[in-house]
Amino acid sequence: MRRLSAGLALCCLVTVSASAASPEGMQATFVDANGKNVGDATLAQTPHGVLITARISGLPPGEHGFHLHETGRCDAAGGFESAGGHYAPRGKAHGFKAEDGPHAGDMPNQFVGSDGWLRAHVLNARVSIGGGAAALLDADGSALVVHAGADDYGSQPSGKAGKRLACAVIRRS
Repeated sequence: MRRLSAGLALCCLVTVSASAASPEGMQATFVDANGKNVGDATLAQTPHGVLITARISGLPPGEHGFHLHETGRCDAAGGFESAGGHYAPRGKAHGFKAEDGPHAGDMPNQFVGSDGWLRAHVLNARVSIGGGAAALLDADGSALVVHAGADDYGSQPSGKAGKRLACAVIRRS
C-alpha cells in the first residue's frame, strides 16, 4: 500500500508541474441534443500533441465516434451540424485505415459503460493548441463531437459514425 501511495503522489506532482508549465490550456463543455450540459473536457498541449481528457454523461452504452470538428459552434436544434465536418486542415482523407489519412480531427472510438458515462484520455499528435497548420483555435474555433455509432475508420468523409449526440465548443482556459 505504501508503494502505491508514493506512486500516486509522484503521479500527481508530475501532473501538477506539467499543468503549471503549460499556459496553453483549453476547455470545453458538452451539451446534448436538448442543450443540457452533460460533461466537460480539458485540452493540454504536451510535447507530443494535445492531451484531451473528457467526461460525458447520459450517453447510450457502447462504442462511439469521438472527433474534433472544424467549427466552434454547437447548435443543438440543428443536430450539431453547425460544428461542420471533421477537422482536416491538411486535407487528409478520413480514417486510420485510409491510405492518405487520417484527418487531424480523427481519434479512436470511445466506449460508454452501462452507467452512461464516457471517460476518455486521448492524445492527438496531429493537432496543437499553440499555433501552426493544425492549431485548434483558428478563426472559427473547433468543437469536440460524440457520435451515436462507432467510426469505421475508413468510410469517406466521416466514418459512418451516425448522428451527433453531444458537442462541445473548445475555448481557451
